Amino acid sequence: MRTRHRLLAGLSAAVLTGAGLVLSPMTANAANLLSNPGFETGSLSGWTCSGSTGSVVASPVHGGTKALAGAASASDNARCAQTVTVKPSTAYTLTGWVRGNYVHLGVTGGTARWTSSATGYSLLTLTFTTGASQTSAEVYLHGWYGQGTYNADDISLDGPGGGGNDTQAPTAPGNPRATGVTATSVSLSWDASTDNVGVTGYEVVRDGQVTPATGTSATVGGLTASTAYTFTVRAKDAAGNTSPASVPVTATTGKDDGPGPGPRFIQAAPYLYLGWGNPPAAADVMRATGVKWFTMAFILAQNGCNPTWDSQRPLKGGVDENNVKAIRAAGGDIVPSIGGWSGNKLGPNCATAELLAGAYQKVIDAYGLKAIDVDIENTDEFESAAVQDRILTALKIVKANNPGLRTILTFPTLNTGPNSWGNRLIEQAKALNANIDNFTIMPFNFGGAADMYAATVNSTTGLKNKLKSTFGWTDAEAFAHVGISGMNNASDAGENTTPQIWTRIRDWSNANHIGRFSFWAVNRDRPNWEFTAITAGFTG
Repeated sequence: MRTRHRLLAGLSAAVLTGAGLVLSPMTANAANLLSNPGFETGSLSGWTCSGSTGSVVASPVHGGTKALAGAASASDNARCAQTVTVKPSTAYTLTGWVRGNYVHLGVTGGTARWTSSATGYSLLTLTFTTGASQTSAEVYLHGWYGQGTYNADDISLDGPGGGGNDTQAPTAPGNPRATGVTATSVSLSWDASTDNVGVTGYEVVRDGQVTPATGTSATVGGLTASTAYTFTVRAKDAAGNTSPASVPVTATTGKDDGPGPGPRFIQAAPYLYLGWGNPPAAADVMRATGVKWFTMAFILAQNGCNPTWDSQRPLKGGVDENNVKAIRAAGGDIVPSIGGWSGNKLGPNCATAELLAGAYQKVIDAYGLKAIDVDIENTDEFESAAVQDRILTALKIVKANNPGLRTILTFPTLNTGPNSWGNRLIEQAKALNANIDNFTIMPFNFGGAADMYAATVNSTTGLKNKLKSTFGWTDAEAFAHVGISGMNNASDAGENTTPQIWTRIRDWSNANHIGRFSFWAVNRDRPNWEFTAITAGFTG
């Protein structure tokens, strides 16, 4: 069995280096590719800043008469970004003048530079080479949480512009149509566009929110029941040319019949980790993808049996609480992930089930939670009979004390289903009458599975069969208690789950009406939040 090494996966997304380190510059191939690089328009034209954190100021400036001011707060790092068209397999140089504490300049999915403290303007420089099929790059600036306002000026991206001689856009997609609706999603199809070179993908647009698609169909999730929505579709080619929008198509979501007796628990909740990997502004991700829930990681122990974020940040009064408030203000919610692969866990540190239940209750009370997830991994929790039983009993206690609370167990798996420790966990959940709502497996790190779709379906079916035999459920009842928590792109074992594979897994999950769908992690889902958008189309 292999389990998840969360912090090791996908670390290539951002490598931060101290101020003053300058890589050897390349020969300039073109003028600055960025628009409004010195903010001399007096506006943020060309740039998109998180929330309302960005503004243009007249002082202090590095050159000209204007500069960017980014108001970083305890809950927002004031990220401002711009996307440009680039050439594949080509070297570029990015430079910028910044001042303030922990100001970052970088390329999404690539390298970043930062300065820890600069009272005057300081130059940051980095070089990067685009991927073999990369046609766009997102340049970003941001400060750091709680470090106050930073300034940036005279940003330059030097290199050849993308597109070459291809300036012809694809034709507009034809005959867009709704092919299915639920209370929270609309499925669409359309006729393919044509292009002089070739269409590389499509985008479904609703109220400014974009759902990417590689083929001629997509499901847009995170919608409101009994509501009419209007969609258009546009095509893109390798040169970055975008087609005109299709004719609009309008569809109305289905009726939400309300909870009723024994409502199903359904949740699409990708992981968001504030302790690593340049965490994005959750509200921006929600607007871009339609996702409503996040699994926020990780609640660990501090000084014994005391729950905190990452064993260091308090439950209340910090960046984590501010992010929860921002997510809820945007119409979403969170489920905390308690535990994980590494760190100081509550399960082993709380001596009794009653003390552990008390720790869980502190988390529930801090945020008025609807659900909690205990991510049980490694030898200290998953492979300990005593800790397994302690966690199950504690969850039984908090569920009895919090009517309506949903409880989730997340744990590793083999490619055939639960291993012996997973089987024991399920059997003990039955024996202790823990009334767990969802058993979520992590179908990856199988040792190098070549077909991640088949491996995920096999392991999930194995979990369903174990729940069916243990609890005496039907197939449908067992699937309703099943969850999948995947890993986007490369796993620690080198297995690759592409957006296409993740879409197939989601569609299989919808067809079998499982209860929960998640992946690790939004932090790694850059630059277009493609896996998050796919996950938002989970309807259960």
